[in-house]
Order: sequence, then C-alpha cells, then structure tokens
Amino acid sequence: MLPDAELRIPCRRADIMAMPISAPRYTVDQLRGFPEDGQRYELLDGVLLVTPAPRQLHQVVATRLVIELGNALAGDGRGQVVAVGELEIGNRTLLNPDILVYPRRYTPDTPWKLMREWWLAVEVLSPSSRVYDREFKRQAYQAIGVEETWLVDPEARRVEVWPRGAGTARVEEERIAWRDMVIELGSLWT
Repeated sequence: MLPDAELRIPCRRADIMAMPISAPRYTVDQLRGFPEDGQRYELLDGVLLVTPAPRQLHQVVATRLVIELGNALAGDGRGQVVAVGELEIGNRTLLNPDILVYPRRYTPDTPWKLMREWWLAVEVLSPSSRVYDREFKRQAYQAIGVEETWLVDPEARRVEVWPRGAGTARVEEERIAWRDMVIELGSLWT
C-alpha cells in the first residue's frame, strides 16, 4: 500500500443518462387566471416565464426612461409610451416589456392582442430577469417584429440597442439617438 497514493475518480460522462422532462404549456387565458402575487408571469410559445417583482433601482431607471421617451413623443403626437406594455401573439405568447412604444393610431382602448406594430420594447435588466430578458425575450421581440429593443443595464450603466434583424447589439454608454430624439444616459443612473 502506498500511504500518499492519489485516488482518481474517472470521468463517467458516458454513464450519465439524460431524461427528457415535459414542461407544461400554458395559454394566455390560463395565464390571466394566475393569482396576483407580485410575480411577473409571461408566456413565450406556451412556456411560462416567472420573475419576481422588480427592485427599486429597476423601477427608478424605467420611470426616468418613460419620462424621457414620453416628453420626446408628446410634442409630435406620433406615439404612445407605456410601462408596462403587453405583446399578445396568438394564445401562447404574452410578453410584458418594461416599456413599450407604439404608434398613436392604437388608441388607449385598443386591446393589446390587436396591436401588430411596435416601435420600441425596453427591458431594464435585473439580476433575477437578466437571462430571460437577454436570451429569450429579446429574441422573441425581434422575431415578433418589434422595430428596436433596448436592454438597459443599470449596474453597468449602458444600453444594448438591438434593431430588428440585427445579429449584434450597438452598445451605448453616454447617449441614445432614437428617431429624432437623443436621451442622455447619465440622467437615468443618478
């Protein structure tokens, strides 16, 4: 016997067997029946996305951005800005961007499910929603036809700008030029 012998555990990946798990699929009607418990429930092709209520930093940044966008669009009357918005596609997809900008021809009494033109969807990243927002919702917005998606990162103090059809983001750290407006990002963080 060797007292200092090292016992090596062999890599046993070949012995691991994957087991598929069937995830339940939901409809928009079922989702609307969920309890009001402070969580945000969304559907992406029937798959349930659940995130906790946003933190204060998230809400402050989102509110400041809504004010900036609202002030810029108020003068020309072309668009509406809402927080939180809703994109309902069919009976299996319902997403709630933190901020949604769409043409004013959709009046405030237009049902969300009848809208089919969205100019801007904004997600303010939080630790609890970062993966969903970046990997799933952003791609869904692009696939659905949202003209542009912003991923606002308050911790990194930057915004990823994703035009429809873009394979990569443009990263902005000082200001964002959108349509005929410019938003100074420093005003969002302080």
